[in-house]
Parts: sequence; C-alpha cells; structure tokens
Amino acid sequence: MTSAELTISDETKQTFPELVEMIVSSESMNNEERQYWINILPIMTPEQMKNLHDILTNEKVQLAAIDKKYAKKLTPEEQSEHIKNTELNMQKKREERKRREENFESKDEIVSEDLLKKIEDL
Repeated sequence: MTSAELTISDETKQTFPELVEMIVSSESMNNEERQYWINILPIMTPEQMKNLHDILTNEKVQLAAIDKKYAKKLTPEEQSEHIKNTELNMQKKREERKRREENFESKDEIVSEDLLKKIEDL
C-alpha cells in the first residue's frame, strides 16, 4: 500500500509521521478506512491517538506471529500427520454429507408417499 493512493496533507505527515506510516501499512484496512483515519488524525485526542497506535502495533505483532508460525518448515513426520488429519477430516465431512443426504431422501420419500396418498383419496 502506498501513500500515493491516499490524500495526506503535508501538515498531517509532519505532525503524525509514525501514525500515518502505521495507517498506510495496516493490512486490516482498505483505502477508504485508511483515508478516514488519516482525515481524523488532526482532531483526535491524545488518548485516541494512543489507542490507535496500540491497536496498529498489536495488529503488526499478531500478524508477525502468524507469519512466523506458518513459515515454519514441517518435518516429514509433521507433514505425514498433517496429511493424515486432513484426510480424516475430509472423510468425516463426506460421511456427514452422505448421512444428511440419506436423511433428506428418506424424509422426501415419506412426504412424497403422503402426498400421493392424499391425491388418491381425492
């Protein structure tokens, strides 16, 4: 994300350089949200600015932790276990879907028979 896509006054850039950079680089906001926060920076209280700073810092820390967790190379044993667990989960989902389909078909058959019986009774 670049600040070129946003309208940021020179005064705002000079007065709040760290917050502007944090807002521009935030991964949780779209451009409209970034522009909103940049626009209200000059009227925010010091407490609100601190809260925004804390939130954006926390976001950066949490995203770094997630990146680190998923960047970890899996051992062959971990890969095998992951594949096994994925296959088991897929099998459970297939079995559950099949069970729901069978229940639906059974209920549909009963409803159809009841409807046919009502038509015959007419």
